[in-house]
Amino acid sequence: MSKFNSEKVLPRYLFLAVVLTIIGVAVIAKATITMTVKKGYWETVASKMTSDSDSVRPNRGNILSSDGQLLASSIPEYKIFMDYQAGSKEDTAWTHKRDSIWYADLDSLCNGLSKIFPDWTPEQFKKRLEEGKRKIMRNGSVGARHWAVWPKRISYNTFCEVQELPFFNMPANKGGFHAEKFEARRRPFGSLAERTIGDIRSFEGGKDTARFGIELSYDSILRGKYGIEHKEKVLNKKVSFTVKPPVDGADVVTTIDVGMQDLAEQAVIEGLKKWNASMGVAILMEVKTGDVKAIVNMRRGEDGEYHERFNDAISYRCEPGSVFKVASFLVALDDGVVDTSYVINTGCGVMKMHGANMKDHNWHHGGYGPINVARALEVSSNIGVSYVIDKYYGHNPRKYVEGLYRVGIGQDLKLPIVGYLPPNIRMPDTKTTNRSLYWSKTTLPWMSIGYETQIAPINTVTFYNAIANNGRMMRPRFVKRFMKDGQVVLETQPEVIKEQIAKPQTIKTMQTVLRHVVSQGLGKKAGSHSFQVSGKTGTAQVAKAGGYKSGTVEYWLSFCGYFPSDDPRYTCIVCIKKMGLPASGGLMSGGIFHNISEGVMAKKLKLRVEDARDSLSVLVPDVKAGNAEAATYVLGKLGINASKMSLSDRKTEAHKMPDVKGMGARDAVYQLERMGVKVKLHGTGWVKRQDIAPGTILKPGMLCTLELN
Repeated sequence: MSKFNSEKVLPRYLFLAVVLTIIGVAVIAKATITMTVKKGYWETVASKMTSDSDSVRPNRGNILSSDGQLLASSIPEYKIFMDYQAGSKEDTAWTHKRDSIWYADLDSLCNGLSKIFPDWTPEQFKKRLEEGKRKIMRNGSVGARHWAVWPKRISYNTFCEVQELPFFNMPANKGGFHAEKFEARRRPFGSLAERTIGDIRSFEGGKDTARFGIELSYDSILRGKYGIEHKEKVLNKKVSFTVKPPVDGADVVTTIDVGMQDLAEQAVIEGLKKWNASMGVAILMEVKTGDVKAIVNMRRGEDGEYHERFNDAISYRCEPGSVFKVASFLVALDDGVVDTSYVINTGCGVMKMHGANMKDHNWHHGGYGPINVARALEVSSNIGVSYVIDKYYGHNPRKYVEGLYRVGIGQDLKLPIVGYLPPNIRMPDTKTTNRSLYWSKTTLPWMSIGYETQIAPINTVTFYNAIANNGRMMRPRFVKRFMKDGQVVLETQPEVIKEQIAKPQTIKTMQTVLRHVVSQGLGKKAGSHSFQVSGKTGTAQVAKAGGYKSGTVEYWLSFCGYFPSDDPRYTCIVCIKKMGLPASGGLMSGGIFHNISEGVMAKKLKLRVEDARDSLSVLVPDVKAGNAEAATYVLGKLGINASKMSLSDRKTEAHKMPDVKGMGARDAVYQLERMGVKVKLHGTGWVKRQDIAPGTILKPGMLCTLELN
């Protein structure tokens, strides 16, 4: 092994150390020069070569009606700005030229803007634009970089007009005119079903937020997915390429029928104005599928007009009133504790129940006396219903409440629409510190007639729809399908919540009773002469602050039913809230129900042409003289008795030339040859002229020439 020679190795190490030290000093010196002396140069280079990534906004899906009409769609809107420092700072020649063009075109530009936006004069635009040009920025530069030309958003067509104006028609990196694009949500039918369809609130920077309704409930589907776009700036040009393409949102096809929705809204608004009511709700549901064809939520605003402000149909829980009595008797009938023939003695219309007076609405007229269960529903007797429920369930109220859930009136529908509130029907013996929820002896009889419960209209109409559907309860459906590029990507199916809410015979019995409520009970105003209607009225007091005796009592009036009774197609509920008397669910809500049902069936029924005939008119065709046998045959096919028309009376006198003008050639020849006249024809068609005047005495062998047209 060789011996280490320090005299040779150490000088080599020393040499390498010196070289590396020199290189390090050179690197540090170069970096110092770059950061100080050449700082401006490299900043300029960096400004000319930049790269960044932007998110690419997808197109939001549309919301459509059941028949494909557009309910909500996105359209582009723009805000326009000026960058007074556009272009390269080093290109001073262009900067001076741009300023010259600016001042030369400024008056024309302001005049053009004023024509497009007449709210501002040319002088106002000129003041606005010059203010932006003189603005001093934080870095000391002069001229705003993002100066709003017009404070509001504009449509695409208006944006194109502005782009054609002098100076604004230059490239953005030269003149500085640029815009921000936004997606605005528009509803072609205006406020129609506004709370159900929903709305979008847009913010600066193109962001938007769904607020309520279907827009919010299906926001992730409608919104789509953002893409990524990479941008690189080389010198003064930007080059873009897509890293990840955006995925557009899907279209949502709802169950709403535009015609039915418009009809229901107009009927509710007219009813609210007629009865000076503060609030109105209507829901129209298809029996077999549970499809919500129309949903109306109207409240009176400060301007005195009615607008949709809240989705009360699914979220306004209140004491439903007498429409709840159907559920109470359905439980009793299904449990077999009574039948429709069971007689209740309602007395003079006032009955003591656990120390409190239960009254019928006609108590001041002496009440109804003895009536059976069916009649109790027909006349909406509070005593009749509460007596039965208290007598047979008073010892075990839990069984009654469990029965309410069994028949579906307390069912949580789990609707996809944000804001839905399920029913609040309390159980007895539930531990609570809330005194208003305590279960007392009077709770059961008052609950049986629609008090001390909280139920939204959507639950009530779903329950009645189940009765119309022979006991099968359908979940209310608001969306039928989702579509992408015209293709169905997902089809929602009608969903059964309960296969049978009660025994089939119980359902049949209740259907008969509900038909009688309208035909011979308090629901007559909801009926129709064209088809049968079944349903139940409801009138409930709604106490405001201070209680029922404070003089501020409001009424919640309702009618819920279905039509036509023999083959139910639609179920509908109408609720209105008004202050003071008169207050009648049958008269007021039932009247609105009548208008909705008549309008819906008028669109669906195919009437015979005879039904459109004026009863005072005489529908007999004008039959000209001619071949009576042929005329009789035709009239017979039309259902007209020709024997009563005395066709022979239409003939002229014997031995005189008849008037055949206007007849067809065949009938004219037949008529004349029967009278011994020879006929010569010119042309084709009907008789325009005859050369022997009508009334001329006929002679044997006469020749009559007929000119046809």
